[in-house]
Amino acid sequence: MVKIKPFRALRPPKQMAKQVSARPYDVMNSIEAKAEAGEKSLLHITKPEIDFDPIIDEHSQQAYDRAVENFKKWREQGWLVEDDKEKYYIYSQTMNGRTQYGLVACANVDDYLAGRIKKHELTRKDKEDDRMIHVNIQNANIEPVFFAYPDVDEMNEIVDEIVANQVPVYSFVADEDGFGHDFWVIDDDEINERITNIFASIPALYVADGHHRTAAAARVGEEKRNKNKYHTGKEEYNYFMAVIFPESHLKIMDYNRLIKDLNGLSKEEFIAELEKSFVIEPKGKQTYKPDKLHNFSLYIDKEWYSLMARQGAYSDADPIGVLDVTVLSNLVFDGILNLGNLRTSNRIDFVGGIRGLEELKRRVDSGEMAAAFALYPVSMKQLIDIADTGNIMPPKTTWFEPKLRSGLAVHKLD
Repeated sequence: MVKIKPFRALRPPKQMAKQVSARPYDVMNSIEAKAEAGEKSLLHITKPEIDFDPIIDEHSQQAYDRAVENFKKWREQGWLVEDDKEKYYIYSQTMNGRTQYGLVACANVDDYLAGRIKKHELTRKDKEDDRMIHVNIQNANIEPVFFAYPDVDEMNEIVDEIVANQVPVYSFVADEDGFGHDFWVIDDDEINERITNIFASIPALYVADGHHRTAAAARVGEEKRNKNKYHTGKEEYNYFMAVIFPESHLKIMDYNRLIKDLNGLSKEEFIAELEKSFVIEPKGKQTYKPDKLHNFSLYIDKEWYSLMARQGAYSDADPIGVLDVTVLSNLVFDGILNLGNLRTSNRIDFVGGIRGLEELKRRVDSGEMAAAFALYPVSMKQLIDIADTGNIMPPKTTWFEPKLRSGLAVHKLD
């Protein structure tokens, strides 16, 4: 069973929440972040290279030093203020009329190490190391990770009651994407204790987004406990900040593929090869979006096609084999195009569904790419089944949107 706890968040004053909050560090490059960052934006802490002109290497010591200076400045200026006691928080996001409500809490390092916080993606040590540096230099989790949990009726009822009867302390629409963000503080000690006990009956949490930040936070906790000869397990570094959403609230978007060449084949030869494994239906100039599992869309030479995988070309009994990313990789990327390792191949690119199918069309029409494949999105059930069976999804399988806004809460490790 998992262990979570409330914490004393560093938060912006109500009138500054929109100014301080920012999109996550990894959804934009440094140039975009510099253009987006206002005076009080958390981007000056999460992407401190933008403070220099010209922009400097984000991994340089100068950038790390500036991040520390800025975090200190934000607290001294009163742009981030620590709460008076440990609390839980509710954070909601609204996109295209759909709202999801998550609990802002501290997850436990031991739960990750013991596999009770379950992952579905591989992580790279170099990316973990980079995130560890940021946690260590600040001695804080500046940005939260994104978890899911199986719905619990009582927890949903608590959230519903707070949302219905309390005014959020923050409520704004982000200028960058038009997504709505609302934030409630749970000040009732009795409710907070009940929330802790509810989660103590939940067998597992699931990493939805933020695998590298989760792994890095756990490694920092391990490192700190190993250096502390008086370690008790109650120290704040045994926990890291997460926003935890009930499974039913989350919707995974499609994660699509672009390929740079046809491995020496003509368009006609390529489609003839595809017909061995797919039932192909031309759709002409009209954009086609897959409408069910094992259905794909192909865009090539200014035309769209529906591809339906033939029976026997995949295994629905295999939690990995049933995934459309696996079907496409096995039948097309390996079987026809010989792309090799998709994590390292320079012949493929990945585009999150938030950009829409028009982005695929644009990049193929420009001549940059030879063809594009759009996929039907993975379900939360598939994600949980894979995590529960200890399997790992292929790269670039899930795209969650909206992303968590950073800066509404920060967790100090002391």
